[in-house]
Amino acid sequence: MTPRDAAERWATAWRQGWEALDPEPILARYASDAVLSTEPFRAPYRGIVGVREYVTRVLGEEEDPRVWMADPIVDGDRAAISWWTSLREEGAETTLAGTSVLRFGGDGLVVEQWDTWNLAAERRDPPDWARFIARDT
Repeated sequence: MTPRDAAERWATAWRQGWEALDPEPILARYASDAVLSTEPFRAPYRGIVGVREYVTRVLGEEEDPRVWMADPIVDGDRAAISWWTSLREEGAETTLAGTSVLRFGGDGLVVEQWDTWNLAAERRDPPDWARFIARDT
């Protein structure tokens, strides 16, 4: 599997899994020894057990997510994918906009992920100028 294919599969799995509040499609894109850093100053989640802990917890705090993913930027075994989601988090209308930097193993699974993101205390769709892939693709 090429890194581009792996990145596109990761983006599709996150969009579909996040919108369905189903961690399984997301977890299927991670290696057993993956390292997931969800914020620059937070300790990373390690291994598939750590990734499962994080994904299950955050999906359990969210309602009615609408998710957009950008076309991946790929270089070697790494990819950067910007994303945007509007949702209710613990009852509050919220928008998250961020980018995940990923490194893939030869099998196309994520071995490292580093995220950075911003939060707005309201629901917003992505701006018209943003290059997000249509949600229905």
